[in-house]
Amino acid sequence: MASKERAKILIVEDERNTREGLARLLRPKYDITLAEDGFRGGNILRRRDFDIVLTDLKMPGADGMDVLEEALKKSSPPLVIILTAYGSIEGAVGAMRAGAYDFISKPVNLDQLELVVKRALESRKLEKENRELKKRLDRKFGLESLIGDSTAMCQVVDTIRQIAPAKTTVLITGESGTGKELVAQSIHQLSGRSGPFVPVHCAALPANLLESELFGHEKGAFTGAVERRLGRFELAEAGTIFLDEIGEIDKQTQVKLLRVLESRTFERVGGVEQITTSARIVAATNRDLKAMVEKGEFREDLFFRLFVVAIHMPPLRERKEDIPLMLDTFANEFAAEAGKELQGFSDKALNILLAYDWPGNVRELRNCVERMVVMTRGHLLDEDSIPVHIRESVVPGAVKRPVLTSSLNLEANEKALIIKALDETGGNRTKAAELLGISRRTMHRKLHQYGLT
Repeated sequence: MASKERAKILIVEDERNTREGLARLLRPKYDITLAEDGFRGGNILRRRDFDIVLTDLKMPGADGMDVLEEALKKSSPPLVIILTAYGSIEGAVGAMRAGAYDFISKPVNLDQLELVVKRALESRKLEKENRELKKRLDRKFGLESLIGDSTAMCQVVDTIRQIAPAKTTVLITGESGTGKELVAQSIHQLSGRSGPFVPVHCAALPANLLESELFGHEKGAFTGAVERRLGRFELAEAGTIFLDEIGEIDKQTQVKLLRVLESRTFERVGGVEQITTSARIVAATNRDLKAMVEKGEFREDLFFRLFVVAIHMPPLRERKEDIPLMLDTFANEFAAEAGKELQGFSDKALNILLAYDWPGNVRELRNCVERMVVMTRGHLLDEDSIPVHIRESVVPGAVKRPVLTSSLNLEANEKALIIKALDETGGNRTKAAELLGISRRTMHRKLHQYGLT
């Protein structure tokens, strides 16, 4: 509810004097609608939305319980406050068990009524803010954060949806910057687990600290251990622990991690207490763990324990058909943050960005777009705002991608890409798909989508 909006209250009361008295009290602050019985109150609720419903419990025909039932059917149910005579308190308590917010005894104490209504509106506002926060978190860490509709990304998303509710250990592979942590966060977000998402960047911790960081330590376990400290596994209880760059952990920690995977138990450093964990383990690496196993650098038994379900994040150079959508998404995001109104990318800028191989993957692309938005002086993101090393790495004349429009409209740009590619290949769909770096299946789907068949 916006701060300038007046809260909407429906009053359902069969006694005329009480109904009109409540309206006179509340109308200066709120938008009031009146209904003289439960039947009319229910009809109004089916047609309109309210923040609060004040309803008498005992009415002829449809009563307050009928009104409550109708209110709870709404997609965003109003909070229902029951008005009840002293002898019907038991019925009011039953209404609260059925979903009513509160009840007030008759004759109504007006000061009490104002207080209860105010408290109910504050509660409703808090619930709304919590729902919006959850939506933002879902957008940030849900599947919406994984941008792309290439065949490879569709497979990644399908796998995430399938495995998220399970307890299975997951290993995410791929080059740096491809979005492995976003995949892990999406798995956790969709899992429904009640605990937190706890990331551990294994490569950033020296071997002598990693074990303590993961499993915690007891007081006096080593010099400087002045008190007991809980490890990440305990902090992730009932949630997900994300072990990033799992290939960097030392042999001793590998042994202890293997035990956790096999028995779900561990001890703190310097301790003897057996601690059980229900945290789900999701690991990620940019290294070839199979090759490390063959060289004796990584335990084979730990590798197979981790390799229950594997998700590979392809490098950006292998899914260039996703770049227009990423450019559109990132440019709009950073333009909103900077308070700028942009018209899109220039043709030259788009072709350079499509021709570049992005060794830093999505992370590099995102940073590039942020720089372009910050550095541009006009309303068009042109080639001058692209970092010099990217511009210079693209050989003049080597750009084979079709010229795009300067709009941030994704569909217009995709359609222009496809038309130009078909022109350059004489209408050969297979060659056009190869030119665009997409599969024949994706090309076929896009042709139908844009009416180009």
